[in-house]
Amino acid sequence: QRTTGGSKSNASSSSLTNEKISGDIEDTAPMNMRNVVEITDYEAPELDVYARLSDVQLLNRFDPTKGMFIAESSYVIIRALEGGYEPVSILAERDRMNDHAREAIEACGDNIPIYVSGMEVLTKLTGFQLTKGMLCAMKRPVPMTTEDVLRNTRRVVVLEKLQNPTNVGAIFRSAAALGMDAVLLTPGCSDPLYRRSARVSMGAVFQIPWTYLGEGDWTKELRALGYATAAMALRDDSYSIDAPELREVDRLAIVLGAEGSGLLDETIDGCDYTVKIPMYHGVDSLNVAAASALAFWELRKI
Repeated sequence: QRTTGGSKSNASSSSLTNEKISGDIEDTAPMNMRNVVEITDYEAPELDVYARLSDVQLLNRFDPTKGMFIAESSYVIIRALEGGYEPVSILAERDRMNDHAREAIEACGDNIPIYVSGMEVLTKLTGFQLTKGMLCAMKRPVPMTTEDVLRNTRRVVVLEKLQNPTNVGAIFRSAAALGMDAVLLTPGCSDPLYRRSARVSMGAVFQIPWTYLGEGDWTKELRALGYATAAMALRDDSYSIDAPELREVDRLAIVLGAEGSGLLDETIDGCDYTVKIPMYHGVDSLNVAAASALAFWELRKI
């Protein structure tokens, strides 16, 4: 095990804990101790990817082959690994090496560094308390084509300019749980691999195929691939969500817009159906994540 710190005092104080950390980890997790590095300084370069690079910077639009993202919590990390995503490194809280943390570390294999630190360092990372003691830097995969994502599917979701990562994550979770086969996003949507989206989805972003649509009229593209499109919109000339003819559509794309503004008028006009959820007590709309769950359940293909 190695220790990295920003000063002699840090290195000296950390040496007192090295034996305890090594013992704790060896007693509780069969991992390659050569890959464990204790971090005693928040400014250590090993923390750059976790502490000083934003989700957008990690995306690396200039060289997508080097893009990364951060998975939060052992549960989400394991879901990502099961989905075939490749880990780069792990950052873990020293005192939270529980069974779930050990499972995630073991699933990552022996070839990546495992950085461990105490809360006196990790508390400086924005939102670390929400991570349940573990982060994992992972490589972004090569994006799938629309044709590959839609192969052998019957019910898919289209998100148009949905910029709230919490809503994106919640919709992915509902889509995976309620029978949707894939998710398509238009340019301008929040990235499903952003930390909050992946966390809120409870790892569902790794369990259901997804990709971004290109610029231009994607309704025509979907129609050419055999899909009818159903725009979820608050229009009087809409089908009720429980209309029998919607269930009978062989391949259906359920289209959802941003919170508040909804779908673009040209998108609604370009879709084959406009669909509305009946509401009561004077309520005129639902949160898009809540509406999506209702739509997915009602329009799933049985």
